[in-house]
Amino acid sequence: MSQRYPKRRRLNKTSRDPSNTSSVPQTLEDAHFVAATEDDKKNWPGWCEIESEPAFFNVMLKQFGVKGVKVREIVSLDEEILGFIPRPIYGIIFLFKWREDDPVNHKQSCSDNVWFANQTVGNACASIALLNIVNNIPNCDLGDHLQAFKDFTSSFTPSLRGNAIGNFEFIRQVHNSFARKMDMLNEDLLMKNKVDAARKRSRKKSSSNDQGDAAFHFVAFVPVDGSLWKLDGLERQPYSLGKVESDDWLNLAKPDLEARMAAYEDGQIEFAILGLVKDPLVNLVRDLASNIKGIQAVEALLDQTDVDWRSSGANTGIETEVPENTLLGTDMHFQIDNTSIESATLLPEVQHKLSGSSTNATDILDFRRKLALDQTSLRVAIKEEQASDYHDEDRAAARRHDYGPAVKTWTEFLARKGILGELLDSKKE
Repeated sequence: MSQRYPKRRRLNKTSRDPSNTSSVPQTLEDAHFVAATEDDKKNWPGWCEIESEPAFFNVMLKQFGVKGVKVREIVSLDEEILGFIPRPIYGIIFLFKWREDDPVNHKQSCSDNVWFANQTVGNACASIALLNIVNNIPNCDLGDHLQAFKDFTSSFTPSLRGNAIGNFEFIRQVHNSFARKMDMLNEDLLMKNKVDAARKRSRKKSSSNDQGDAAFHFVAFVPVDGSLWKLDGLERQPYSLGKVESDDWLNLAKPDLEARMAAYEDGQIEFAILGLVKDPLVNLVRDLASNIKGIQAVEALLDQTDVDWRSSGANTGIETEVPENTLLGTDMHFQIDNTSIESATLLPEVQHKLSGSSTNATDILDFRRKLALDQTSLRVAIKEEQASDYHDEDRAAARRHDYGPAVKTWTEFLARKGILGELLDSKKE
């Protein structure tokens, strides 16, 4: 028989209202459950932990200003599964429970053309892994902030680059946009505990083999200058895993990844693999612009062949209409403007049709209709990628939302009704 907890004194209505974000916390305990403000995140000197969720990384890249790069989850290293990952793959990020490697097994070496930063601040490994890849992608559009940072740190050592990242407000604020109040409090408490533990170790030597507090960590793999490099921010230098013989460099990374995955016991999934790939939207928008330019060129050819082809079709029975929603010009919903159409390259089949000697309007109209049908699949693919981007934004917004105040309010409600005590008692039984 569970004992009903006595009713608590009713709290002030203003302090209980979760919609009243301007209310002043009544106690220090209440302050812990107030959602972190933008100023709180901006002024917090720490770095929050970020899960290995592709949506979060995609939003971070977008806010960094990086264009043309997207993060996809790699669920398996099997060739059949890897075939579904868009190409080219610029690099991969491996999340695992960190264990210190044997330094004897690695030779420290680094090409001058490899941009690599050490991790000198806690929990920054997600941002550092991203930077260690995108800064090594040839001709990558990094955006103004990251490009200036890359140029500024080009002559730095890895450790100095790591310090520069820790002091770069722009990167830290994008990273900490995912911080919630409890994340910040937990990280501050963890730091305090580490300081206290360090003081105790100075008086009493502790075992160096304790893996109980092993943390999760991100490591990057990226091909640069014909070699595959493992970029681990916790190591002093990157390590070359060998020469890359072709564009498909994943086979060279597999042994290292599989060795780490094999270290886990059966049933333990304490790792994740993310791939940084060329954003499929880049090629899709380019192909759509080329398609529209082709249709325009074919219509210009029809104008030369038969000026009245648009109206004569009704009299001759020739089909002159194209499928509904076919784009014949600019449309910003699909990121198509005049510049993208003008700079597009005509498909070889369009060039062949334009250079041919055929003046048969029916043949040209059939070809125009074929281009319009081809465009349908392009528009569908673009909408799917755009929907994926919207989904990423929604996932990131949900992750950033601070549910602490709502949880506190709901818990207080259960306590006032006497339900919380019964739930706790049932757990003990």
